Amino acid sequence: MRRALLMVLAAAPLLAQQPQGSSSANASVTAAKGVWQIALGFASRAAEQMPESLYTFQPTKDIRTFGQLVGHVADAQYAFCAAALGEKSPMTVNHEQSTKSKAALVQAVKDAGTYCQRAYAMSDATSAAQVELFGMKMTKLGVLILNASHDYEHYGNMVTYLRLKGMVPPSSQQSP
Repeated sequence: MRRALLMVLAAAPLLAQQPQGSSSANASVTAAKGVWQIALGFASRAAEQMPESLYTFQPTKDIRTFGQLVGHVADAQYAFCAAALGEKSPMTVNHEQSTKSKAALVQAVKDAGTYCQRAYAMSDATSAAQVELFGMKMTKLGVLILNASHDYEHYGNMVTYLRLKGMVPPSSQQSP
């Protein structure tokens, strides 16, 4: 969790910069969206990188398999973004428990990210509204930030799985 927070803080100055001609009226949601895109991008790339034969890899019997972890990220995207949007989640399958193939799990993460795009497109004014999530009251912006933090948390788990299998995680790979 500490590593995820450090990554978010390290990215904050870059995300705070607005493109030329853009409005700063939505700076908060825009910054949250930038962090979320980085986190979900790393998690998606990790899901794509891990061979399907290792989707059942489970470092200890008390934690999720890699495939369950990918499914959990997809499921959580729907839960957080539905809360931020103030609507019922469109998720019809518990991917963490039911979806087994790599292709279906990678697609689930992508589909969940597509669903979340709408949540990260709201205005700062809209994001100030209060919602309830997990029995707690928070702003919609708080939910969006929590979603990005959650993605980083579980990307950190994915990093460990990849490293245990001798792979370099996406965030440590050299850019082409």
